[in-house]
Amino acid sequence: MVVEDPDGREAGSAALEFIALGVILLVPLVYLVLALGTIQGQVLGVESAARHAARTMSAAVDVADASARAEAAVQTAIAEYGMDPAAVDLDIRCAPAGAACPSAGATVVVTIRAGVALPLMPPVFGLDRIASVPVQASSAYKVSRTWVVG
Repeated sequence: MVVEDPDGREAGSAALEFIALGVILLVPLVYLVLALGTIQGQVLGVESAARHAARTMSAAVDVADASARAEAAVQTAIAEYGMDPAAVDLDIRCAPAGAACPSAGATVVVTIRAGVALPLMPPVFGLDRIASVPVQASSAYKVSRTWVVG
């Protein structure tokens, strides 16, 4: 804002303009950093859960042990990364199709999907559920050809 004096000089309120413009630009930038940090943390969580679940399944001694190990790995990642257990979806399959999971020579594929709630979203009108970002990670691990059910 520029004001002219009667003498013809310009006198402005640069400090006020700087503060107003700084707040207008800084608040969205800070929120963006918070949101991206939250999303990145959850991406690391689902990636870790998928990788460890596939790896532990391929090292199990039998099918029941493989399922228990995969579930334990996913629950550990959920707790470690602060994810919402209700928003996490676990999908386990083996390739080739139709093979028992796990079986000798098969490839275990674990996919984890989760919804990341954006920070500072109020629960009014369900905004906290609507304002979420889906994240997904998959991991594949080959089971040894010499794997035998113990």
